[in-house]
Amino acid sequence: MTERTRYGGRWALVLVAIALAMGAVLLAMGRLPICACGMVELWHGAVNSAGNSQHLADWYAPSHVVHGLLFYGLFRWAAPGASLGARAALAALLEAAWEIAENTPMVIDRYREATAALGYTGDSVVNSLADLGFMLAGFALAARLPWWGTVLFGLGLELLALAAIRDNLTLNVLMLLWPVPAIRDWQAALPG
Repeated sequence: MTERTRYGGRWALVLVAIALAMGAVLLAMGRLPICACGMVELWHGAVNSAGNSQHLADWYAPSHVVHGLLFYGLFRWAAPGASLGARAALAALLEAAWEIAENTPMVIDRYREATAALGYTGDSVVNSLADLGFMLAGFALAARLPWWGTVLFGLGLELLALAAIRDNLTLNVLMLLWPVPAIRDWQAALPG
């Protein structure tokens, strides 16, 4: 029996526990479990709509995959002696912390003030759980790809989101930390 099979089940349970704890915290914060529209869509592609960040996947899902690529590199460097499962759990904790922080009134208001997301109301719990899943998918992919493949895949996702919605992880971080009015105006001019 390999280390992966011997300890893989334990780490899977840890990841489930992290997801359940994150969901419970978000519900306790008053986040809606699903979209206020009463349904859960597999894909919701309309960025400037009330359904954005409310369903399983949207144009921000690639950003969460990129989180996973980055977190794999971070924890491979910061915890080189840790098992892959332990590093995945650390990445899941970091993603869960972000999902919780992202849905606080302070961060929601910051998105409305500093970015083109004027109507942003936060994520539904199902969307946050899916975002955690997308991060874990990116983490797992980075564990299997060579470093240059991970970099190319991450750049591809960033360029895809940029072309599709004029936003991506890079611009999202920039606009939250140091808003650039010209970028906000360019993003707000996204057709329909």
